Amino acid sequence: MENTQENEIKHKSGKKKTAIIIVCIIVFVIAAIFYVNSLKYQSTDDAYIESDLIQIAPRVSGQIEEIYIEDNRRINEGDLVAKIDDTDYKIRLEQAQAMYEKALYSQKVAKAKLGAVNSEINFAKKDLERYKNLYKAGAVSRQVLDNAQTRYDNTKAKLLAAEEDILSSTNDKVADANLRVLKAKRDQAALNLEYTNIKAPISGTVTNRNVEKGKYVQTGQPLFAIVTDKIWIEANFKENQVGKMKAGQDVIIKIDAYPNKKFKGKIDSIQKASGAKSSLFPPENAVGSFVKIVQRIPVKIVFTEEINPEEYNITAGMSVVPKVKVK
Repeated sequence: MENTQENEIKHKSGKKKTAIIIVCIIVFVIAAIFYVNSLKYQSTDDAYIESDLIQIAPRVSGQIEEIYIEDNRRINEGDLVAKIDDTDYKIRLEQAQAMYEKALYSQKVAKAKLGAVNSEINFAKKDLERYKNLYKAGAVSRQVLDNAQTRYDNTKAKLLAAEEDILSSTNDKVADANLRVLKAKRDQAALNLEYTNIKAPISGTVTNRNVEKGKYVQTGQPLFAIVTDKIWIEANFKENQVGKMKAGQDVIIKIDAYPNKKFKGKIDSIQKASGAKSSLFPPENAVGSFVKIVQRIPVKIVFTEEINPEEYNITAGMSVVPKVKVK
C-alpha cells in the first residue's frame, strides 16, 4: 500500500517536471523567435498617415455669390468651387480698357500728326529752296524769301513737338511709357475679374470648410482645405533603431483601422534631424542639468501597392505600425 502511494507521488512529480521543462522550452523558443525577429525587423507604434493639406484662399476680396462644395466631398483639379460677386471687377476692367483705348487712340493720332508734319516740312523745304533761287535771279523780293524761311522754321518746330509725343521702342513699334502702364493696369483688371472664379488647384477631398454664400471674404482668407490623394507614413523610430535602416528597404504596414490587412511599402527617406531638433523650440542641452533622452528620428515610408479608396478609407492622422525589414 505504501509502495503504491510512493509510486503515485513519484509519477505526479515526474509529470510536473516534464510540464515545467516543456513550458521552459516553449518560452525559450518564443524568446528566440522574438530575438531573431528583432534582428530582422524594426518596428514602432509612433507612426501616422500623412497627406498634403492645401489651404484655399481667394486672390481678390468680395462677397461670395455661390459656393459649389461640401465637406468631405471629392473635387477635381480645375473645378469651380466658389464664385465672388464680379460686378465691381467688371466695371474696373471696362474703365481700364477705356483708358487704354483712349491712350492708344491718342498715340495713333500723334503718329498721323507726325506723318502730316513730315509732309508739310518737305513741302516747306522745297518752297524755301525755290524762293532762294528766285531771289538770286531777282524774281522775288526779300520779304517773300523771309516769309518762306519763317514757314520752314515753324514747320520744323511742329516736327520736334510731334516727335516728342512719340517714343520709339526697341522693336520700332510706336509705344510710350504711359501706354504700357495703362496696358498693364488693363491686364491686371482682367486677371482680378478671372480670380472671382475660385477653382481647385489640385484634386482631393474638401475639409474644414469655412465659407457660406453671402459671406464677405478678404484676399488670402482661408476658405477651406483640400486633402490630396497622395498619402505616406511618418514613422518616428528611436535613434538606436535607425542605424541599420536605409532608403528602399521593404516595410510591412499595419493600420489600426484594418488590423487584418498587411500593406506593402518601403522607406523613402530618413530625416537628417531628430523630431526634437526640428521643432519650433529645439532643446538646449548645453544649459542646466543634462538628462539623456532617447531621440526619435522621423522616417518617411511610402506605399508600394495600389490602394483602392472604395475598399480602404485611409486618411491623414490614422495610427500605423510599420515593420521595417533591416536584414
